[in-house]
Amino acid sequence: MGSGSDPKKSKSVPADAVPPSPAALRRECDKLDRELIRLLNERAKLAVALEALIEKPGTPAIPAESFETYLAQIGGQCEGPLAAEAVQAVFRELASGWRALSRKPSVAFLGPAYTYSHVAMLYRFGETVEPVPVGTIAAVFEEVNRGQSTFGVVPVENSTDGRIADTLDMFTRLRVRICGEVPLRIHHSLLGNGPRAGITEVHSKPQALSQCRNWLARHLPGARLVEVASTVAAAQTAKERPEVAAIAGAQAAAHYGLHVLAENIEDHASNVTRFFVIGEESAPRTGNDRTSIMFEIPHKPGALADAMNIFKRAKLNMSWIESFPIARPEGGYMFFVELDGHETDAKVGRALKALAKKTLRLEVLGSYPKAEPVG
Repeated sequence: MGSGSDPKKSKSVPADAVPPSPAALRRECDKLDRELIRLLNERAKLAVALEALIEKPGTPAIPAESFETYLAQIGGQCEGPLAAEAVQAVFRELASGWRALSRKPSVAFLGPAYTYSHVAMLYRFGETVEPVPVGTIAAVFEEVNRGQSTFGVVPVENSTDGRIADTLDMFTRLRVRICGEVPLRIHHSLLGNGPRAGITEVHSKPQALSQCRNWLARHLPGARLVEVASTVAAAQTAKERPEVAAIAGAQAAAHYGLHVLAENIEDHASNVTRFFVIGEESAPRTGNDRTSIMFEIPHKPGALADAMNIFKRAKLNMSWIESFPIARPEGGYMFFVELDGHETDAKVGRALKALAKKTLRLEVLGSYPKAEPVG
């Protein structure tokens, strides 16, 4: 082998080449910005036209695609240097914007702003919606049930603390449909308006304090733990009292002018709260769906085993099951089950028909695309 170099790698730069000036680079950036704006508006026009066509009677059906699947495809096309998550965030906001061109949905959530419910809402819908913060989970259900809000976002379970009882209770009381899920990674931060050494109290909602109990015992053993209605209420108190720290999301720090005294203080790194998106209808079938149901069975030996055996015979995988006491004098339990498949799938339909014969009450709560954790 000779010592000559590969001509493809030895392409030399002329000695007199002049690097581009800042002004030239700025002009190129401005040119690309204008082109991006033009293309984004063209994309929005096409989205609105497609939506109008889909809703027109007699139009041939277009295969449904979940928004999560769409974002995953967008992320897979990203070759850098931007991270896939950054590009997906842009397209999430773009989709929120084109939805607002035809109609601006309202979304109810457990407020105030910058609670974890609010963060989950932003991940699902973006900024271009009408946010409707309410004071209780029950109020979210009422907003949707009465048609006052288009959608609602409610927490249903946490990987550390388990089910959210208020949400399950409202499913037994009001008729709504689950049309989406948002598994949100929960990262707690210690926020304050003074030095960490001066903290004598830590405020937050009970679940957040529970999820950080080991960290608090090690790092703030002398601090009194105070349960409050929400993480945002804790942040508001911390802003006014320098001896109080709040456990909340880092987003609340900037909004309330607090310092982040410690980040990611949750005891379990895999801490995830799953939220349901509720509305008037189930989501269309995508081929990668879940269906949630609730049912009541007779109070007799073997009744639950008989019900569960239906799913086994149908070869339907159950990913979640909860029992919940019914608030009535005679007692009883409602069972919540989540299974793989869409309610329009043939084998799901057959299983539900068989289950109806063995239950006192059976309701399909909704079908929706499976989603990966965000945040």
